[in-house]
Amino acid sequence: WGFVATRAARGKIQGMPYGNCLLLSDGPINNSTGIPFFYVTPKDNTVTDLLKNPMASLTLPEADGNFCRKNVIDPEDPKCARLTLTGQMVTVPPEEVEFAKQAMYSRHPVVRKWPRSYEWFFMKMNIEHIWLQSW
Repeated sequence: WGFVATRAARGKIQGMPYGNCLLLSDGPINNSTGIPFFYVTPKDNTVTDLLKNPMASLTLPEADGNFCRKNVIDPEDPKCARLTLTGQMVTVPPEEVEFAKQAMYSRHPVVRKWPRSYEWFFMKMNIEHIWLQSW
């Protein structure tokens, strides 16, 4: 999971920052690409925002990092690294959908059982900027 922040495109919060945790994968288990792929539904307000304005940020805490785990430190502690990527979120083109499926299903097999009525589809972030907080 990662935290995706957008600019709200609806209702009373239009134009305000809005964020949500989204499931992601950067490739199949033995083929990480560094490109974040997401399995999303248009029922999610974050996705609605992204379809109107694709600019977003993705923040990933060092939840699984050795330093924080070895020293029993909460992953939100400033001593634990955080990576923030910014760029445009786009629908995965047809020629990349099979790779996106392999990426998501190999790391998160449970998504195959999610309700089909939610109209799931794949998005990816075209990364423009990278910021690493590591004190």
